[in-house]
Amino acid sequence: MKHFKKALMAGLVASVMSVQADVAREDMVIFDLDRTIKDPTNFNWLTPGTKRLHGAHQAMWEPLFILSYGTGELQPWLAESMDSNATFDEWTLKLREGVEWSDGEAFNADDVVFTVNMVLNNADISAREAATVRAQVASVSKVDDTTVVFKLNDPNPRFVIENFGVRIFGSFLIMPEHKWAGQDAATFAFNPPIGTGPYTLESAATNRAVWDLNPNYWGAKTGFTDMPAPKRLMWLESGTEENREQLIATNQIDAAQSVGMGTLEAIRAQNPNVIAWTDGLPYAWPDPCSRQIEINTTQAPWDNADMRKAVAHMIDRNQIVNVAYEGGTSPSKSMFVQYGSMAPFVDALVDAGHGLSASANMSEADALLTANGYTKGTDGFYAKGGETLSVNIHVNSASAEYTRTIDVVVEQLNRGGIKAKAVPVENGVFWGEVLPLGKYEMSYSWLSCGSVNEPWTSMNRYTNNAMAPIGERAPGFNNTGRWNTDATQRYTDIVNQMASMAIGDPAVPGMVAEAYGYLADEMPIIPLVQAAKILPYNTTYWTGWPTQDNNYNHPAHWWNHTHQIIHNLEKAQ
Repeated sequence: MKHFKKALMAGLVASVMSVQADVAREDMVIFDLDRTIKDPTNFNWLTPGTKRLHGAHQAMWEPLFILSYGTGELQPWLAESMDSNATFDEWTLKLREGVEWSDGEAFNADDVVFTVNMVLNNADISAREAATVRAQVASVSKVDDTTVVFKLNDPNPRFVIENFGVRIFGSFLIMPEHKWAGQDAATFAFNPPIGTGPYTLESAATNRAVWDLNPNYWGAKTGFTDMPAPKRLMWLESGTEENREQLIATNQIDAAQSVGMGTLEAIRAQNPNVIAWTDGLPYAWPDPCSRQIEINTTQAPWDNADMRKAVAHMIDRNQIVNVAYEGGTSPSKSMFVQYGSMAPFVDALVDAGHGLSASANMSEADALLTANGYTKGTDGFYAKGGETLSVNIHVNSASAEYTRTIDVVVEQLNRGGIKAKAVPVENGVFWGEVLPLGKYEMSYSWLSCGSVNEPWTSMNRYTNNAMAPIGERAPGFNNTGRWNTDATQRYTDIVNQMASMAIGDPAVPGMVAEAYGYLADEMPIIPLVQAAKILPYNTTYWTGWPTQDNNYNHPAHWWNHTHQIIHNLEKAQ
């Protein structure tokens, strides 16, 4: 096995060397890729299984806008603006002048209208972003070369952010009409691909993709932005965390995928030029999907809000941080991710008394259980009518992070007097049956994921707008625990009202606090900790990486906003 690992590392280093022949290492940025490129000849992002995080949407395909997680600002990129009418059911997009595809053809309104209509008229195009556009857009039309009007099926004040702002991972990408016209959009491989970005494809294989700087990049020609400093970009499949450690420690890559705390410490011991999101603990950047426990509110005794709250009081979030994450994250105060753009809403609910404690409160848990007829026996467990209080917690076995977290929670509940047991299940079963069908007492997940700059997206996931009975699929994994009480209805009424309000409306934080009161009082979910991604960056050759102190945007370099990162890189002195 040791010889195999050495051979694998030698192969990875050889991959780096093979693309350095005509470009010096100090002129190249190498990104870690955490998966194999299944078909390096297919660049049709609209088809199932075709990935774009090997440089396609970080170097070649640019978004219309880029959302800042720190400020909530929507930064114009290919577009200058997108404004709505008073009822949010018509949006006017204004494109930037002078944008060009890498082959010199103009990027304009024709490309936007063509791409959107291609999706509207072809139900076989199943990419998530395409499906969202198809569900929301009634029609799209060109006004002039830089102006496009979208008419929506329903009012949506979040339309631009949901579709064109890189809210999470990617955005709806505009394709060149002069390359796609007449093609079958469901089967077209789009190879060789082109985009508006500053890099063009040099080569691609199953373990790497290489992109070279386009000297005729429109952004530099028009003065929109400077020409990026790197002459070549490469995405290299590392395969394992151990490989990642060796590659970045020996300067073979510049940006790594997520690693554990121990791996980061080993890397930094070998290479002091490696940095993370923060200089010290927690080191990690919190991705948008905060961790939590879902509760099946239809199953006794967890159909009783007091019982759910008793469980919440037994959980020590500080211990989860220290044990499961080795200090590499922070306790959640609510269901929301704790970004600067979400601070007004988190602060409002905390100020209203609905925030979560980082530590356990065993006396409160005991009071609730005692009031509901439970008595703690000599064995240390609560019981009622001769039946011991117990719970099974389903957890996806695909990641050690998930199982470690639930192991800590199980230990806390057992220590508190509830006989808890972790039930690890395979990834496909977890997402295909356990969660959507409500086949659990409790489960570990991150289903409140969605809100990054406004609260409605996450809060809408727990309304009773689309309730399916246990055993039928919860639409969009929303409210899989089937929380449906009088309090749910009052919560839903407020959240539904928020749906039609403008982002930034000053009334929204107060409404969040009011609605969250119902959620906190009935506890259908138990938020645990912020998600944690430790993303090492190497400053040996390049500086300007995003950090908490250099927060022009977040550090997830496999997302569509990576254009910002690349434009911020400077050669190390």
